[in-house]
Amino acid sequence: MRFMGKREIGKLSVFDLVISFMIAEIAVIVIEDTKRPMLEGVLPMVVLLVIQVGLAYLALKSRKLRFLFDGKPTVMIERGKLNREAMHKQRYNLDDLMQQLRENEVSTVADVEFAILETTGKLSVIKKEQSDNPAMTVHTGAFVAEQQSIPRDGVSSIFPRGFKFEILPVPLIMDGKVQTTNLEMLGKNRFWLNQQMRERGITECKQVYLCTIDHKGKLYFDTIAKPDK
Repeated sequence: MRFMGKREIGKLSVFDLVISFMIAEIAVIVIEDTKRPMLEGVLPMVVLLVIQVGLAYLALKSRKLRFLFDGKPTVMIERGKLNREAMHKQRYNLDDLMQQLRENEVSTVADVEFAILETTGKLSVIKKEQSDNPAMTVHTGAFVAEQQSIPRDGVSSIFPRGFKFEILPVPLIMDGKVQTTNLEMLGKNRFWLNQQMRERGITECKQVYLCTIDHKGKLYFDTIAKPDK
C-alpha cells in the first residue's frame, strides 16, 4: 500500500478500491493456508502493484485513460439551479445533496454558484459572491425571495421561538411532495405555502422539485420545467 502512494490512502477511485480488495484477499488466502508457499501470495500482489503503478503513470499522460478508470466529475448545481438529470444519472437524491451542502456550511441552494460531485463522491461547493441587493434573485426554473427583514438579533421572525437552526436549510417540498412535518415545525401550514407559490406563479406542488427555507427566512424554489406542447 505504501508503494502504491499516498493517493491510494487519501483518494480511492473505483479501480484503486478494487486493487486494494484484491491484494487483501490474496494475502488472506496465504495466511489461512499455511501449506501454500509464500511466493503464491507475494507474486500476485507484486503483479497487482505493478499494474496499479503502471496505469497510474499512464494516466498522468492520458486524460482519456483517467476518465476511463476514475470517471468524470459531475456538476450537480449550476448558478443556483439543480441539475436533476445528473442527479438521476448518479442516483444522487435530495437528502444526500442537503447533507453535503450543510457539511459545506451552505444554507440554501441559491447561494451556490457551482456544486461538483467529484469522482471520490465528495461534493465540492463554490459559493456565489454576496450581492448588494439580495432581496430577489431569479434563475431559469428557480426562484429565490427574501421573506422578511432580519431583526437586530439576526433571527427572522418567520421562525417560532426555540426553533433549532442546526438542520437548516429546511426542505418544505421535495420531489413535488410537501414536507408536512417541517411545515408544522416552522409553525406554518399548506395555506401559507400555497400563497408563497402563487406569488411566484406556481399553481401546484407537483411543479416544484425542491423548496427550502434558510435561517433568514429566504425561500428557494426549483421548479420542474413544463413539457413543450
